[in-house]
Amino acid sequence: MMGKEKHVDTLLIHAGYDSHDFHDSLTPPLFQSSTYTFQTAEQGEKRFAGEDSGNIYSRLGNPTVKVLEERMALLEKGTDALAFGSGMAAVSAVLFHLTKSGDHILCSRGIYGCTFGLLEMLQEKYNITHTLSALNTSEEIEAHIQDNTACIYIETPINPTMEMIDLELVSTIAKKYHIPIIVDNTFSSPYLQNPLELGATYVLHSATKYISGHGDVIAGIVVGKNKEDMEKMRMSARKDIGGIISPFDAWLLLRGLKTLHVRMERHVENTRKIAGFLKAHPLVEQMIYPGDPDSPQYEIMKKQMKAPGGLISFTIRGGKKEAQLFMNQLKLIKIAVSLGDAETLIQHPATMTHAVVPAQSREKMGITENMLRMSVGLENADDLINDLQYAFHALEKMTITN
Repeated sequence: MMGKEKHVDTLLIHAGYDSHDFHDSLTPPLFQSSTYTFQTAEQGEKRFAGEDSGNIYSRLGNPTVKVLEERMALLEKGTDALAFGSGMAAVSAVLFHLTKSGDHILCSRGIYGCTFGLLEMLQEKYNITHTLSALNTSEEIEAHIQDNTACIYIETPINPTMEMIDLELVSTIAKKYHIPIIVDNTFSSPYLQNPLELGATYVLHSATKYISGHGDVIAGIVVGKNKEDMEKMRMSARKDIGGIISPFDAWLLLRGLKTLHVRMERHVENTRKIAGFLKAHPLVEQMIYPGDPDSPQYEIMKKQMKAPGGLISFTIRGGKKEAQLFMNQLKLIKIAVSLGDAETLIQHPATMTHAVVPAQSREKMGITENMLRMSVGLENADDLINDLQYAFHALEKMTITN
């Protein structure tokens, strides 16, 4: 019985930690230390040579961080994980690890605004070009693969258009050309989707979001399939560039992970109720949610996700003015650009998270001036619907008056 593989609910609480290794402490201790002592000069020499597994310096490794990394590796079905000081540090690390000057990156056509900014910088400074593609068919994927394509970078669901990428389809093509795949799994969390099992080479998270769940940490995670390759990333992109996570933030993420399964179930339940409300409202032009049976994304969602997640995008009838007027009438739902928190958050992608993306590129991604993205929290769904109803009613009155 004890030899059976543990369920994810159990791994979220126990994976990567043995209390007997830490003075029988039930909770993983916080090792708030920058450096570590050696018993002898010879022991120090062995640790630097890799012949002793002990700690040296917290930029290279920290006991609290190690527990987090082992837990995330197990949750994402990988062999090793690296924790970083932000989601963008994680994105930067894996792209620096895989590319060199003159390379090409094939990307899903919708990506986070700061990821887009990083790609533009790589192109300007290092001639690492990129192509944005819908990645919908084998023919389209192969048409965009170049001789110098170093990796394929994917968000699914895509921020904020909620488009889904068929990971098995992309993986089949990538394997043919021996190209590694990176999947940003932030919107799903490891509880709802495991890209490594679907053919990805690396999976990354802005751990600020669902991994934390409490809006009090900035962090990132990369999980990989190959332990030796991950060690190379540890000793280059993390050690030498230095985008490390603090021990305290790692400790907070371990605390947050313990309730991920409970939180995600509530996020999903609330989102389904709100999606039904928005879909039926006359002031909503389009409700975009992978869990909608009428959505073109629905079948892919069912194939590769446990549930459709906690985010909805929708368009208001009108334009930017109407979208912003609507947001300003909300009382319970907060205007903020993050996601995955206990609080329900709403933002206007065209002027907030994706403002850095040129208008023409935003249009190609499907990000319109009247689009809003909502991260549904853990409040009572009826209270959230009442808040939305109030804002719609106020918008309607202002529109008629004007």
